[in-house]
Amino acid sequence: MAARRDPISRRERPAKPALSRGWIVDTAVAIMRAEGLEKVTMRRLAKELDTGPASLYVYVANTAELHAAVLDALLGEVDLDAADAADAADAADAADAADAAGDWRGQLRAVLTSYTLVLFAHPQLARSALVARPSGQNYLRLVERVLGLLARSGAPRAQVAWGVDMLLQHATATAAEHSTQEHDPTSDDDWNATVRALREADGTTHPAIASHLTVLTSGSVQDRMGWFFDVLVNGITGTPVPGTGDRVDAVG
Repeated sequence: MAARRDPISRRERPAKPALSRGWIVDTAVAIMRAEGLEKVTMRRLAKELDTGPASLYVYVANTAELHAAVLDALLGEVDLDAADAADAADAADAADAADAAGDWRGQLRAVLTSYTLVLFAHPQLARSALVARPSGQNYLRLVERVLGLLARSGAPRAQVAWGVDMLLQHATATAAEHSTQEHDPTSDDDWNATVRALREADGTTHPAIASHLTVLTSGSVQDRMGWFFDVLVNGITGTPVPGTGDRVDAVG
């Protein structure tokens, strides 16, 4: 006869840790890093946490909110104290580094570049960030920092406030576009086909393309990002918000 096994009391089994939003988000980030954002689902997360999907909805309303929370967790990697490389070099040579520290434009460019690079590293998250709306502490710290730097321009309060949304949207869209291209094996072929079409365009029917051809596709990604940034900031600081007139109500 086979030996009879004694039953194991459930009370003697190791207790599972209590669920928490922080633990759920940390686990979701780990799954994303290992397997990609498409694997970060409620069902996959519940399996990893050894619980039922219904238990997760107490802490996270849906997958969209979960992805937003993952995005917010990764925003903790953004260097909010980043200094533009040119500013850092100038500071090293300058007798008074305080002047370089006061270059809000260079610091703002550096923070937005850091934000963009964080999304570059996670192409699926960059695409998700176009619609995901983080609301955690890391997002609030990023907005606070960008607001503070842009306010140093002396622009009216409304332009600063609307400008932050524009800058973050542009950085997010840039990251989504370029990170997707970087991880797409056909992106070079697509780009080459676009360049070829522009070069072969008939100058008679497309005179504007012909006259701008030499610079239409020129410039590095870094140069274009820097130029886009300057165009946006110049527009933000120089364009009144509708309904506010030209009244100066600067932050600071």
